[in-house]
Amino acid sequence: MISLLFDCPSNDWLKQVADLATPVADKKLKRAAKAAQKEASEGLFHSIFGPGGPAPGREVSYRGWVQPGYMLAELNSFYEAFSYKPITNEVPDHVAVETGFIAYLRLKELFALENGDNESADVTSRASITFVDDHISKYAQRLSKLLAASGINYLKLAGAALFDRVGPDREKSKQIFLPVLDEENEPGFECGGAAI
Repeated sequence: MISLLFDCPSNDWLKQVADLATPVADKKLKRAAKAAQKEASEGLFHSIFGPGGPAPGREVSYRGWVQPGYMLAELNSFYEAFSYKPITNEVPDHVAVETGFIAYLRLKELFALENGDNESADVTSRASITFVDDHISKYAQRLSKLLAASGINYLKLAGAALFDRVGPDREKSKQIFLPVLDEENEPGFECGGAAI
């Protein structure tokens, strides 16, 4: 359900959200699905998640010193290893794709358990934990805060539901950001005798 709420609304999207909301026990997700029926549109989606929007939907936008090509290759390796082929127009590091991958892994884990294949269930369980820790947790809290300020209730609730499940980044102190000089401590710069 979370993945669908973060995907771009299309012709069948509202019906899918309504249908999936019926068996959902989580009150935030039920409220998000109900609010989406009134608020969601393709234009609104792109104004929030698109270029220059207040809440980028791509993981790379929240990462400090990371090479996008390397990260996208890593994501695609994860997806290929588990035969994940999302049906969306979004890029591999979009929150809809990444949360969809976790839902897919949970489904594979449940299927393996139902078939008595504990080894496969363990592999998918560890993969989903690793993926959340290495990717989704890096931006879930910040995305949730941005969506809370967006004024779009269904996205605010979806962001909160995501953060409730993922929690804060446990390795936040290890993130590397581009070096930026503190303006107060930056020495004066002279160019041809003129101070700039």
